[in-house]
Amino acid sequence: MKKRAVWVLAALVLLLASGCGGRKEEAGPGSAEVSANSLYASMAEECGWEEDYMADVEGELLESYYPGLSEIPAKQLVAKVPAMSSDVNEIVLMQCETEEDAENAAAILQARVDAQVEGGAWYPETQAAWEKAQVLRRGAYAALIASGEFQESLEEQFNQQFS
Repeated sequence: MKKRAVWVLAALVLLLASGCGGRKEEAGPGSAEVSANSLYASMAEECGWEEDYMADVEGELLESYYPGLSEIPAKQLVAKVPAMSSDVNEIVLMQCETEEDAENAAAILQARVDAQVEGGAWYPETQAAWEKAQVLRRGAYAALIASGEFQESLEEQFNQQFS
């Protein structure tokens, strides 16, 4: 009876140690599957954003903000901007089919940052926030994080998903 209990406990420890129930799932050698929706929800919670503060960027608006991004095959795409606010809080989290697609997505996201820095952000405060914005890439994932008040903590949250 004691041996069986030890084996059951050992199996449970192995399951927990392998990440069962965690936010990352093994997707192959050296890679991790990260839920873009879960990551965004965690970011929104940390920033204290109410549910209706951020709106989805889709359709014509997606094409307007990030020309060509919708043509890149995506496993996951979360694109959010404030519904009604002059605050700079723009988040794009994308898992692409391939690393090459992620590189192309990152170039499109960087073009958005560059356009905002070069005059798209009309006010000095918003332009300063866009100057700190980052496009991050990890494997087949690309992200745009532009957040005046929460820039560093949101970047850290993204990077922690891949450490």
